[in-house]
Amino acid sequence: MSTLNEQFEQAVADSKNLPERPDNATLLKLYALYKQGSAGDVDGKRPGFTDMVGRAKWDAWNELKGQTQDEAQQAYIDLIEDLK
Repeated sequence: MSTLNEQFEQAVADSKNLPERPDNATLLKLYALYKQGSAGDVDGKRPGFTDMVGRAKWDAWNELKGQTQDEAQQAYIDLIEDLK
């Protein structure tokens, strides 16, 4: 069986070929899980109020603080499977 990392990379590839575009809330969740699964806890300062998209992404990622990379990768894989 393939490793979690291989499954995660496959899910990332699959995310580009979903049958329909997910809603914004799901896209934010995908972004946050991807970042947590690939980079770990959020770092850096929260973007200013003029960067609403960056701020929303930072907030979504920050909500996952403390979750292990393996847990985030598995959650990302599961979400992509549900969206297929």
